[in-house]
Amino acid sequence: MRTKSSKKNKINVITLGCSKNVYDSEVLMGQLRANGKEVVHQEEGNIVVINTCGFIDNAKEESVNTILEYAQKKEEGAVDKVFVTGCLSERYKPDLEVEIPNIDQFFGTTDLPLLLKALGADYKHELIGERLTTTPKNYAYLKIAEGCDRPCSFCAIPLMRGKHRSTPIENLVIEAKKLAANGVKELVLIAQDLTYYGLDLYKKRRLADLLKALVEVDGIEWIRLHYAFPTGFPIDVLDVIREEPKVCNYIDIPLQHISDAVLKSMRRGTTQDKTTQLLENFRTTVPGMAIRTTLIVGYPGETEEDFQILKKWVAEMRFDRLGCFAYSHEENTHAYSLEDNVPQEIKQQRLNEIMELQSQISWELNQEKVGKTFRCIIDRKEGNHFVGRTEFDSPDVDNEVLVDAKKHYLKVGDYASLTIIEAHDYDLIAIPA
Repeated sequence: MRTKSSKKNKINVITLGCSKNVYDSEVLMGQLRANGKEVVHQEEGNIVVINTCGFIDNAKEESVNTILEYAQKKEEGAVDKVFVTGCLSERYKPDLEVEIPNIDQFFGTTDLPLLLKALGADYKHELIGERLTTTPKNYAYLKIAEGCDRPCSFCAIPLMRGKHRSTPIENLVIEAKKLAANGVKELVLIAQDLTYYGLDLYKKRRLADLLKALVEVDGIEWIRLHYAFPTGFPIDVLDVIREEPKVCNYIDIPLQHISDAVLKSMRRGTTQDKTTQLLENFRTTVPGMAIRTTLIVGYPGETEEDFQILKKWVAEMRFDRLGCFAYSHEENTHAYSLEDNVPQEIKQQRLNEIMELQSQISWELNQEKVGKTFRCIIDRKEGNHFVGRTEFDSPDVDNEVLVDAKKHYLKVGDYASLTIIEAHDYDLIAIPA
């Protein structure tokens, strides 16, 4: 590839957005490395690939700002070429090409072979499971499916990622074995919708079968589930979580709301009663299971009564982990035809109320852990602390366990038995057991 620079080409991949984008960047980097290219992640390079997010307003803004920043760097001669890929590019490519003409090329979410060609590389089909992981060496994301078939009114994901496509079980096992061979001990299973896994390939839901296959992989010690959809949840998965020590007693199940009126408008295919029953089933079948959820406040037509129903229910359910978003009015979604009639300050106020409530719940649940000993994975050393997690905590989004590095030594990437001596809203302080 000819550039203005005489130095050897170094490709810098910049990842924005969710864990699914992290995975996609890792696959891209694995392909580039296999083609003999020098590639780095979020460091300096004269050729830049920006993997964007286009999910909600804040994420889109961050992506656009990053593109503009590197377009300016190209203008100044600090970088030679800039390519843009990912969800924002998939969704708004024509607009972006007009608005930011200084970018060399824009690619969508399914354009990996074309992107590689632009970077002077060939797409290698034989590289099943070959990735250049960017997470700490002890864990990795495993994307088990792409796209989504759900009709949720507020969500633009199907516009950017297409229909649901499961990856065959045998391919995922090969990928898991390669990750384990590289020192990965924890797999975080991700997809737009884990619940749907297998329906397209096998004509039935096969998430439980996939878990049974993955627990057989030597070296993998923890497997956790992210982004399960509540409607049609395959109950046989709960038996596997309960019976298989390697499958963490943890699930991330984005519920979005609980008022029946809002759920109906959101096209979630469930009700408050059904959702509450499902969570009770989780807790009965897998005692001690940690449940993470995500909620949306300020959805079009959400009344004060709807919000109070949600708030009361959050207080009753006492989720172990909870994230909350203010509704983002996304064009080309079903909800875009509705009036975005909850003022921004009310959205923010409702979000703050939910998170304050959850902060108190989290503090109370954490106090119950004081004096108890947990098996933890040590992700990193940061400042004067070793930072680890219990099996009830996922990387980047959940509680962390902090150990004073001035007093104790722990090996990063290994498991350790830690006794909790102090607890805060979202962090636990521990000493080696």
